Amino acid sequence: MKFQARYILLVGLLFPTVIIAQKKDENIGSEVVNVVKPYSPTLSDAYKIKEEPVLDDEESLKKEPVNYKIFSFPVASTFTPSKGRAAAVDKAAREKLYQNYVTFGIGNYLNISTELYLTHELGDNGFVSAMVRHNSSQGGIKDALVDDEFMTNSIDLAYLNKMREMNYQIDAGYYHRNFNWYGVDSNWITGAGSGIYENFNPTHNFQNAHIGGTIGVNDSFFEGMKLRYDRFWDRFDSAENHLVARPNFKFDVGGSNVKLGIEADYLHGEFSRFYLVDEKNPYTIFNISAHPSFSIQRDDWTINIGASVLYSMDSERSLNRFRVYPEAEASLKVVGDLMVFYVGAQGGMDQNTYQKLSEINPYVSPTLNITPTDRQIDGYAGLKGMLAGNVSYDVRGYFKGEKDKALFRYNMLPAFGLPSYQPYQFSNSFDVVYDDVRTIGVSGDLNADFSKTVSAGLSARFETFDTDDQEEAWNLPQLSLSGKVEVDITPKWFAGMQAFYVGKRKDVMTQLGGAVMDQTVDVDGYFDLNAHIGYKHSDRLSGFLKFNNITAQSYEKWLNYPVQGFQVMLGAGYKFDF
Repeated sequence: MKFQARYILLVGLLFPTVIIAQKKDENIGSEVVNVVKPYSPTLSDAYKIKEEPVLDDEESLKKEPVNYKIFSFPVASTFTPSKGRAAAVDKAAREKLYQNYVTFGIGNYLNISTELYLTHELGDNGFVSAMVRHNSSQGGIKDALVDDEFMTNSIDLAYLNKMREMNYQIDAGYYHRNFNWYGVDSNWITGAGSGIYENFNPTHNFQNAHIGGTIGVNDSFFEGMKLRYDRFWDRFDSAENHLVARPNFKFDVGGSNVKLGIEADYLHGEFSRFYLVDEKNPYTIFNISAHPSFSIQRDDWTINIGASVLYSMDSERSLNRFRVYPEAEASLKVVGDLMVFYVGAQGGMDQNTYQKLSEINPYVSPTLNITPTDRQIDGYAGLKGMLAGNVSYDVRGYFKGEKDKALFRYNMLPAFGLPSYQPYQFSNSFDVVYDDVRTIGVSGDLNADFSKTVSAGLSARFETFDTDDQEEAWNLPQLSLSGKVEVDITPKWFAGMQAFYVGKRKDVMTQLGGAVMDQTVDVDGYFDLNAHIGYKHSDRLSGFLKFNNITAQSYEKWLNYPVQGFQVMLGAGYKFDF
């Protein structure tokens, strides 16, 4: 403001002079000027403004709008950035993966275990594989009164082909198992029944051959199917045929995926006789069921809604049944993945077969009654999740209502004086009885990966049983515990330990006294501790040392069937390609 006022005043003083100097046609004459000394101006000679004028400059200082325009056009860039280079990182040597391996181990009791796995690629999409196993022991159990050796051999073959539109696998196998009914009560060997044990041969064997396959289809309403056929038989002319087919479909209904599973289960078999009667004992059961289901996700809720609709036909007993079972589960993320609450209810018709029952208890007699178990309700609720990012847990409570549940019960000794006795009629085998059983239980699982080299797991289960006809839920323990630890000590050395406990069970045994009678007995609970240690000599060759039943308990897994004591096995494994 001061600068502008001074500038305007100066212009006003000079302007008249300029006008006079430019006046036309005026003769001012001539004068002689004598300069005595040069002019030296001083500050007092300057004309000073005594006060600043007041200006009303609101209008003069009004800002005018300014519009900017940018005229852009492409310019070819000749700049080429230099290529970056990743910083060097120390990488651990990647372990070479081999397609084949073989293991062999030998221990006390002349226990031998060996395994061979071979695989070979066929073309760009397929490969074929084979697995051969052998396990055997020459026996020597301390309390066994007759031969107790066993042997198991098996071979499995598979061909797999993966293509863009579909994939399929064909598999086949065979196994042969030899063992003995060595669980003879010493009271019969040395007591009143000792005479019938002359020329006693407790040997038995099972054989099974199977063929099957799976197929998976991409981008189709037909998702795939599983198919398996088993032929199972033993040395007492018992035989069984079991065929199962499970196709699966998926449909888009109103923007939701609806799944439909179909299961057809056909079982036909025959035992050469009943336990006490020399008559054939055939069975034929066919179950067909449909399993529709769909899922709903809302916020933290995931709900699977489904059902099982089943029709069962038992030809030998002329028994046909129609059943509808729930198949539903809901889960809620209470605290993300840290805590998930879930609840569900299921059901179904579980097919019991001679093969499955003998795998659970190999000492069953070849004189069983075969019928399916009607699992009417299997309801549960629990919590699962993660703790500290490396510890997972799962705790649940459940209730089961089962009709015709299979229970293993000790076979009684037939009356004296029979013309002949079968090897399983010396109070040394088990029958299967059926009863309606209600089970209430709670279970928990805890697994932890403390680091890349240390992992551990714990599992516990407690159950109570209520039966209708049987006095007890035979051979079902109330309490079961198990645990394991795996450690990589160094890149070369590794070790592990497993332990489990099975609680007391109930069974029935024929007692000697004033009269021969069946009496309920306790089968003691048992604890088993196992460990192993191994050494990786190279990426191909490794060795191991296993210790089983370290506490050397001569416990009975089944009544009158003690197990081997302390066992040690030394072995090695080798990987290779060809």
